[in-house]
Amino acid sequence: MDVQPSSRFGVILLAVLALLPGCNRGSHPAQTGLKAPDFTVNDGISSVHLANYRGKVVLLNFWATWCPPCIEEMPSLLQLHHQDPNIVIVAVSIDEDPDAYASFLRNRHIDLITVRDPQQSAANLFHTDMWPETYVIDRNGVIRRKFIGAQDWTSPEIVHYLNSL
Repeated sequence: MDVQPSSRFGVILLAVLALLPGCNRGSHPAQTGLKAPDFTVNDGISSVHLANYRGKVVLLNFWATWCPPCIEEMPSLLQLHHQDPNIVIVAVSIDEDPDAYASFLRNRHIDLITVRDPQQSAANLFHTDMWPETYVIDRNGVIRRKFIGAQDWTSPEIVHYLNSL
């Protein structure tokens, strides 16, 4: 049996599509609809226990001070933090240098909940490996969405979505 070029393309396309479920699902991670893994991170100055925020909508943001997209989105995270008390922002930094981290927080007046996790113990629970990555966790502790890269957290669409949870 001779396969025509257009048929070969179709076979290749089907093979590629069959492999997609194993790929990164982007804003719809495999954990969507599942309880967020609980964690406690203590950096010696701050401590965060995710389960303490049940009953509230949580933005769990993984970031670093050396990450340009993380720096880009921080002002909108701060603005959301100041504008909407119904949304809790938990920012987990993967910074290894405690002095650079503390200086960044101080110089940029970061007053949202943040903790340094250089071992990436929390990020590993969420299979996070890109910075920034932010998980939207509903009031029941269920992951609803994942954002990869810098976002404008004050955009009307995002604010409406978060307030609908």
